[in-house]
Amino acid sequence: MAGRLSHVDASGKARMVDVGDKAVTTREARARGEITMSAEAVRLIRRGALAKGDPLQTARLAGVMAAKQTSALIPLCHPLQLSHVDVDLVALRTGYRIESRVRTTAQTGVEMEALTAVAVAALTVYDMVKAVDKSMVISDIYLVEKTGGRSGTYRRAAPANARRQRAGSRRAAPK
Repeated sequence: MAGRLSHVDASGKARMVDVGDKAVTTREARARGEITMSAEAVRLIRRGALAKGDPLQTARLAGVMAAKQTSALIPLCHPLQLSHVDVDLVALRTGYRIESRVRTTAQTGVEMEALTAVAVAALTVYDMVKAVDKSMVISDIYLVEKTGGRSGTYRRAAPANARRQRAGSRRAAPK
C-alpha cells in the first residue's frame, strides 16, 4: 500500500486509520525546524532582556504541551499516551534550531506529535519576540527519524550543507 493514502477511503472521503490490529510497540520520532531572526532579537534573547521573559523556556514547555495535544489539533491523529517528550533549542548565529523527541508504546507512531512540538515551540518564540522582530522566519520543519512499528526505521538523509550548519551553531545556555 505504499502508493495509497491511508487517511482516504475508496470513495475519497477522509477517514481515521483503524490501528486496532496493529502491534503495540515502542515508537519514537525526532523532528527539527528553525526560526531565524534579526541580530538584535538574538542579542536580547541571549542577554535575557526581553520584556515578556525567556522565550526559550516558554517554547520548550509549549512544545511539550503541544505534543500532548496533537490529536486535538490534527483531525485524524489518534490520541496517544506519550511516555516522553523533549524539546531543545540550539543557538545558531541567526536564531535557533528546534529539536523534539517523542516516545510512546502504542499501536501507531508519534511523528505528528514530534512535528507539532517543533512547530508550536517555533510559534511560541515568534510570539514572545515579535515586539522586537516581526520579520522572523519559521522554516524547514521536518521528520529527522522515526523508529518502531510495522514500517520500521526511517532516517532522513543529512543535507549537503549539514557540516556547515553544525560549524556555525553553538548550544544555547540553559536558562
